[in-house]
Amino acid sequence: MSNAKLKTAVLVSGGGTNLQALIDYAADCAASGKDCPYEIVCVIADTKKAYALERAAKANIPSEICSPYAVMGEAAAKAADRDTKRLAVSNAMLAACKKYGAEAIVEAGCLTVLAGDIIKEYENKIINLHPALLPKFGGVGMWGHHVHEAVIAAGEKESGCTVHIADGGCDTGRILIQKRVPVLPGDTPDSLYERIAPEEHKAIVEGLIMLAKEIKK
Repeated sequence: MSNAKLKTAVLVSGGGTNLQALIDYAADCAASGKDCPYEIVCVIADTKKAYALERAAKANIPSEICSPYAVMGEAAAKAADRDTKRLAVSNAMLAACKKYGAEAIVEAGCLTVLAGDIIKEYENKIINLHPALLPKFGGVGMWGHHVHEAVIAAGEKESGCTVHIADGGCDTGRILIQKRVPVLPGDTPDSLYERIAPEEHKAIVEGLIMLAKEIKK
């Protein structure tokens, strides 16, 4: 395996707690003299409102905003359908990944389902974190609290999170890691999320380390 760190772009949409887990692991490795197999070279958001951008700034990681408005212009974005915006954002994200020399991509709570050339150029080099045990509770509309609401409504006894290879589908692709937690009587989406979130933070680090080993072997 090569000792070079895997240059990684992290795609985000929201608060960035999973991005923070990746940042913290790398910082802990640096402080302890342990090798970290990845380096975050850029953070790319599909909305300017993502707090993850603040986390990137605090960690001195360059960032880019690839929202539909930013990449298409306000008028075109308002007139475009979902697939057109999805492709425009994906192409802008691809350009940003190339700009910073990213060798791999982590979707850490990014709500844009990638499409087009980025899937081809980073084939088997993109991982996504999903807050449920795929293939259950995946697909269009299944993100954030919507997932936890659906799990509770279905009467599931357990839930968790999944890290998988992203292949252009919505929550499809080869599963790398799953972490499981019980669904308890009286759970709300918030209480279930609080139990799953720490497992997400572990899974995303483990998933990126696994990907780095696969790519750099």
